[in-house]
Amino acid sequence: MDRFYSLAHASIDFHFKQTPRDFVVEEIPLYEFSGEGEHLVLFVRKKNLSTLELVSAIAKYLGIKNKEIGYAGLKDKHAMTKQYISLHKKHEESMENFSHENVKILSKTYHNNKVRIGHLKGNRFFIKLKKVNPTSAQKIDEALKNIAKFGMPNFYGYQRFGNDGDNHVLGEKIAKGEKKERNPKIRKFLISAYQSHLFNLWLSRRLEINTLIESFKTTELETLLNISSSEIDKLKKQSHPFKLVSGDIMEHYPHGRLFDFDGSEDDLKRFETRDISPTGLLCGKKTKIASDTARTIEKEFDDVISADGARRYAWVFPSEIEGRFKEVEAQYEMNFTLPKGSYATVLIEEIAKRKII
Repeated sequence: MDRFYSLAHASIDFHFKQTPRDFVVEEIPLYEFSGEGEHLVLFVRKKNLSTLELVSAIAKYLGIKNKEIGYAGLKDKHAMTKQYISLHKKHEESMENFSHENVKILSKTYHNNKVRIGHLKGNRFFIKLKKVNPTSAQKIDEALKNIAKFGMPNFYGYQRFGNDGDNHVLGEKIAKGEKKERNPKIRKFLISAYQSHLFNLWLSRRLEINTLIESFKTTELETLLNISSSEIDKLKKQSHPFKLVSGDIMEHYPHGRLFDFDGSEDDLKRFETRDISPTGLLCGKKTKIASDTARTIEKEFDDVISADGARRYAWVFPSEIEGRFKEVEAQYEMNFTLPKGSYATVLIEEIAKRKII
């Protein structure tokens, strides 16, 4: 899927491939573990293994079911990743003899509750880009400064859509009852891929609208966008690269309640100061839909399906961004922190202004 990008520069040439040496992720827990309780919490480093493969390996070794092992998020397979998993304390002694060539247990503690999906604050990344010349390095520096100042679009990464990038096609058929999938986890995963696909299409359209607003006159935009001249004038006055339109559904950031954007200067300032952020629709039942101009745009990417919907941040704010150019090696190294559910590969694509696979 070709999509729009938020940054204004031309495409930057460099080489990137997800490998344990060039792509490192460390999970940031949602809260500090208590140090006591019936659950053993292990901080594990793995490489060339998905989280589910890690869980399966440990479950097989212990002779227990996969579901008895808790984890907060699914980490990339083609990377060096550090994450927390939990299991019952009774397995502590057995785990002392656990051995796997791609797994190392870094530390252990205890907690009263099992580690569950979503129980993480975010992830800290180390990324290495190769074949970078000095001109490209300067462009990457500027791109990172822009992202540090304004944030970035919260697209779903290519990992969401499977090896062939077409999980959403089957997901749509299952969501509409045209095909059946008995395994509830696979069913949920494939339908989610379809919801994610529509979200990405919507977000790309919003970025396209942002670009048009910056590039054309009000009179031209009225016809192009079917938006009133008064609203277009308001959009043009907004200093943030992501333009908020009437009827957008905002959410307190990095978590909180949903509410309608009313066009107030106060809300615009709160977005700029990262107190709130706009959301996009993950189509389905039992979810809040946008209104006014936002709904006019959103409904093109909505669908009636047999699953619950949700809202997802359209815009997120990476933090602790660092970049270093190593001219002799022709490499650029960067570190940054993303909130949970956001993709490092999306940030790299925003910088590159192109697909990276």
